[in-house]
Amino acid sequence: MTTSTVTPSAPVRTQPQRPTHVWWAIVALALGGFAIGTTEFVTMGLLPDIAASIDRSIPTTGHVITAYAFGVVVGAPLIVSLGAKLPKRELAIVLVLGLAVGNGLTALASGYVPVMVSRFIAGLPHGAYFGVASLLAAAMVPPSMKGRAVSRVMMGLSVGTVAGVPLSAWLGQELGWRAAYALVVVLAIATAVMIRAFVARVPGTPDATIGRELAALRRPQVLLAVAAGMIGFGGVFAMYSYVAPIVTDVSELSRATIPWVLFAFGIGSVAGTWLGGVLADWNNVRQLVAGFLVSVAALIAFYFVATSGPAMIALVFLVGALGSVLAIGLQLRLMHAAGDAQMLGAALNHSSLNVANGLGAWLGGLVIAAGYGYAAPSLVGAGLAAAGLAIVLVAVAAERRQLTR
Repeated sequence: MTTSTVTPSAPVRTQPQRPTHVWWAIVALALGGFAIGTTEFVTMGLLPDIAASIDRSIPTTGHVITAYAFGVVVGAPLIVSLGAKLPKRELAIVLVLGLAVGNGLTALASGYVPVMVSRFIAGLPHGAYFGVASLLAAAMVPPSMKGRAVSRVMMGLSVGTVAGVPLSAWLGQELGWRAAYALVVVLAIATAVMIRAFVARVPGTPDATIGRELAALRRPQVLLAVAAGMIGFGGVFAMYSYVAPIVTDVSELSRATIPWVLFAFGIGSVAGTWLGGVLADWNNVRQLVAGFLVSVAALIAFYFVATSGPAMIALVFLVGALGSVLAIGLQLRLMHAAGDAQMLGAALNHSSLNVANGLGAWLGGLVIAAGYGYAAPSLVGAGLAAAGLAIVLVAVAAERRQLTR
């Protein structure tokens, strides 16, 4: 199939394409999100298996989640800044093949340090991929549909939590945890093929420099949105990082129930991603305020009902939905706040969310290690979500003061 070439502008826009072409392009970009969602979240469901394999405790093994998150944090701004001159479609292909390499290393790694290093490498392309994929998706549609286009790419990540994570967790239980990461390698290679076939070629920005791209980091609204994601989104991961032992030790359900709980989280993520796109196109600020408020309430409630299997599963679903609503809202706010550096803004969102991933997992591990039990991290999560809400309110107040001057 032939692809079209467009002339760069700010923001980048492609020439109009046939609806079927646009649909398949979105599917191709979303498949990369599916692979990333699978590799990011399946570790939570396989944490006890990985811990037994590398002879470490569950809280210590939780550091491999932090290693992946750190890879995202480092990779997103660095790769986007260095790759701003490259054609966007080709950059997306390189990034998704990098994802294949990182997960292949994880599938082959043995021992605590090799697994940690391989997860760091696997995380490097994550944020940068979503940055360029979001820009490509937004360029295919009218401005009034930008939020929905970005959310459809992010839907791949959410569907990954529905289908990819439970399937990978099941494969990991049946064939060994390494099989889960081998599956991601296959998905990543398939994504590269589909992007090459269906996504229009968009040239890079010839006059881009690292300094100009990173200048967006000096904008107060960018920094506040990043801080809201880094801290507030940690509420989701403080609880969800330890969902496997919560299922077996707190709710006292069988180990076979774990993939179904992951499935509930994934279904919530899909619903939240769809809702997040609609809300972002309607009122981005109200989306974020309401999302953080309800997250605080849900995480507090989780602590008190975690011993009840049905209630625990229902709240896992709700937290999954809220997480996606917030992720889409923060993504669009950062893309807007970053100005001409929209790709960096979109990538920074995933850096901030993965700082939240690592922060939530780390703080959750601390309270577990202190003897407060596996349900206690949800209270830590409620505090983090409340802090995220406070940051959003500060950002909105500052924005309104600026507009009235």
